[in-house]
Amino acid sequence: MIVGHGGNIFDAARKVGCRPSEIIDLSTNVNPLGPMDGLVSFLLESIDEIAHLPDVEATQAVGHFASRYDLNPDRILAGNGTTQFIYTAPRALQSRKVLILGPTYADYADACRRQGVGFEFQFADAEREFQPDILALDRAVRQFDTVFICNPNNPTGHLIPRDRLEELCGQHSAVRVIVDESYLPFVENGEQQSMIHTGLSNVIVLYSMSKIFRIPGLRSGFVIAPREVIAQFRQFVLPWNVNSLAQAAISYLMSHTEAVDVFLARTRSYIQAQKDKFIELVPKRVGIHLFPSSTGYMLVRLPGSLMASSAKQCLLEQKILIRDCSNFAGLSNRYIRFSLKNDTVDRMVAETLVKLALR
Repeated sequence: MIVGHGGNIFDAARKVGCRPSEIIDLSTNVNPLGPMDGLVSFLLESIDEIAHLPDVEATQAVGHFASRYDLNPDRILAGNGTTQFIYTAPRALQSRKVLILGPTYADYADACRRQGVGFEFQFADAEREFQPDILALDRAVRQFDTVFICNPNNPTGHLIPRDRLEELCGQHSAVRVIVDESYLPFVENGEQQSMIHTGLSNVIVLYSMSKIFRIPGLRSGFVIAPREVIAQFRQFVLPWNVNSLAQAAISYLMSHTEAVDVFLARTRSYIQAQKDKFIELVPKRVGIHLFPSSTGYMLVRLPGSLMASSAKQCLLEQKILIRDCSNFAGLSNRYIRFSLKNDTVDRMVAETLVKLALR
């Protein structure tokens, strides 16, 4: 059973006595502007695809992705979301001792637990705005065979610059480094920060279609790695693991290059504007700490005795669902996370938090 995630609008709706569609879900980190114009209409036109089996290896979808990012298709494997590869990684890589840079996405640790693989966390510190200590990470990495790094990180929103991450990976060629770039498309000039073109034999990159294109229900993602590593992952991938509509969506998005570029630029500009507005709505005097984020979500530390559960409940009464971060290893019951939506909803969140902080 999955318990370490946001997005359970069905449970939230039961608690407040409404339909799931009435819940404004800020607990999942998806694009407030998505899905991209034209995609839903295209999928409706492609609905007949469900009448037959999909391409067993998603060859066309992989080809379009490879063309978009100038990659060799042999270095790419399509999956049922990046979650599939997270849970496959410890087994495919024959990991024995894993390091997880935290606080971060719970599935990395859950994947290790399910495979009986030992793991440890190295936590970034709140006093450093959750900026990882790269020197300490460099010392720690050599004791492990596999490392999980979410970049930019969930839930902190912190981005490790590519040059620093590439240097770290290059200095530890015997250590497999899994870089989850699920939220990188939200970052200004994010393509320049990606690790997919490093050429390093120990780097494995995860790319999610779900977040930036707001299609989590389709379950589509990729792993990009050297050919021999892809071969290791392929051993544990079931046939037909990417459904027909997901493959169609990937091909559509990856072949509409100009439209996607416009969509990404618009998204990044919109998110930055919403962050700037939200920060203005929360006066520093109330003690609410907003951590810097390179993404479309924000991590918040609540002041005084205000607990995350109380803030979540108060907002849920307004049919707004946020993430209580108390079950993130390395955080506590004073932290919440939410994605930005629009002026009206963001203002409701800000005003509610300020009101609670001033009680």
